[in-house]
Amino acid sequence: MNRLSPATPTALARPLAALRLLASALFTPAHSTEPLLAHAPRRWQRVAPFAVTLLFATALLPVTATVLSQDYRLGGGWAGALAISQAAPLVLAVTRPLQAWWIIFASDVIGGILLQSADGTAGRPWPWTPMVIVGYLVLMICLGLRESRRTLLAVWLATGFAGAFFAVIAEPGGDGDGGNHVLLTVLSGAFLLVTAALRERGDAQRRLAEQETISEGERARRTLLEERTRIARELHDVVAHHMSMITVQADSAPFRIEGLPPSAQEEFATIATSARESLTEMRRLLAVLRSDGADAERAPQPGLDRVQQLVEATVRAGVPAELSLPAGLGPVPPAVDLSAYRIVQEALANVVRHAAGARTRVSVLAQDGWLTVLIVNGPAAGRSSLWESAGTGHGLVGMRERVRLTGGTLDTGPLPDGGFRVAARLPLTARKDVP
Repeated sequence: MNRLSPATPTALARPLAALRLLASALFTPAHSTEPLLAHAPRRWQRVAPFAVTLLFATALLPVTATVLSQDYRLGGGWAGALAISQAAPLVLAVTRPLQAWWIIFASDVIGGILLQSADGTAGRPWPWTPMVIVGYLVLMICLGLRESRRTLLAVWLATGFAGAFFAVIAEPGGDGDGGNHVLLTVLSGAFLLVTAALRERGDAQRRLAEQETISEGERARRTLLEERTRIARELHDVVAHHMSMITVQADSAPFRIEGLPPSAQEEFATIATSARESLTEMRRLLAVLRSDGADAERAPQPGLDRVQQLVEATVRAGVPAELSLPAGLGPVPPAVDLSAYRIVQEALANVVRHAAGARTRVSVLAQDGWLTVLIVNGPAAGRSSLWESAGTGHGLVGMRERVRLTGGTLDTGPLPDGGFRVAARLPLTARKDVP
């Protein structure tokens, strides 16, 4: 007695498992029951699936009933029932294409069996009538736009098996066995393949657009954090200067002021110690804020006294710029002084990148407790190159953060002549509502 080899059960198990997966796919419709093209941008695109399927159902139903009863000479009751079951579910396919397929596929198979014994089948297409082919292909489009690859493969195989079944039961030499089942199998496979490819392409584009939106948001947040870190590093020097002055004054007070009581000397010593500890903590904070590998900035932070150098550098870069800066601005807080310089620096850098050759004017004015910084440029003298247009995107973000830090206001925007304007208004006195 021959025994099966140990490998035989494994060899049989894999095909059987694949068949079970395909069979289960026919009973597992897509989770979404939204209408096809429900997320299309235009209303007529969202309505189109209902209109098209309703049009085909309305046209196929009477034609099917008439052809089956008059040409194929099928009983009137059967002809009407098949017409309704083969055409009406097309409207259902817009939201539930797999359920509609079950109804139409079963009706088509029953219709093929009934037509085999009908009096008028000889010389006419069988088992699939022309109406069956048209309706089935419309159904394939709906399936391809909604169901998974496994489900589409199972549907195509079921269609092929049904055609093979009719090829087997066809009478030898009969007029009905003319390759009609092969035609539907090939066409349904082609329609499923094309529509599934279009759907997957649309899904990929939608996911890419979503990812780009997420990346853009992450990029904006990263830019904002980088600008805030940069501003914090720059303000460290301003605050450190004041803390150093406090330390020096507190340490030297007992030597500068004669006759200080011991309690006052002890108080000054405590102030100096607290100031030194604060400086140490600030240096630790700066080390955390500084990027890995970045060298510490040893030069003092710039202010309005260096705006003239910025304008001269801009002129050397090919931008005709001029500066209006009064000689006696009066005392300007260090944070405001630094912010004003950086705003002018960013604005002029944007002019060089995006409006090469544009005539530019920088104006600085102190009036009524406010420092006004205005940078206005005209249209570009020539077309900016691709490199010039590829800015980092940090300019306006940095301006807004610096203005928010000081409690001022910022107004930016294009001008009617094609130029651009940046207007910042910074307070010259401390404000209680500044965060």
